[in-house]
Amino acid sequence: MSRRILVVDDQEDNRRILRDLLTNSGFEVIQAETGEQAVALAEAQVPDLILMDIQLPDIDGYEATRRIKAKPALRATPLIVVTSYALSGDEAKALVAGANAYVSKPFSPRALLAKIREFLPP
Repeated sequence: MSRRILVVDDQEDNRRILRDLLTNSGFEVIQAETGEQAVALAEAQVPDLILMDIQLPDIDGYEATRRIKAKPALRATPLIVVTSYALSGDEAKALVAGANAYVSKPFSPRALLAKIREFLPP
């Protein structure tokens, strides 16, 4: 059974890159374009891991992360922020919101997969 990863990003190109990387690595991918969609999909699908962008068109990734982590069924779900937000303090802000890890864009595909496998060992 393949592990399911929720990819949250409002940019189609970014979702495609992540979808291709993850499906080629044997993961099942579900996708959301907004923070509200991410919260709803996470609750409905209960993914094994979530990759969360910060800049989203409705609620931002910090708020979506807080809402997801507030749900008992999702509290233990690993969530990695993957974002071009790389200002001082952004990683700490993501971790305070409930993220388990932070990866800045552009990312190395190999490094991102290694980070995912820290939370989802083969």
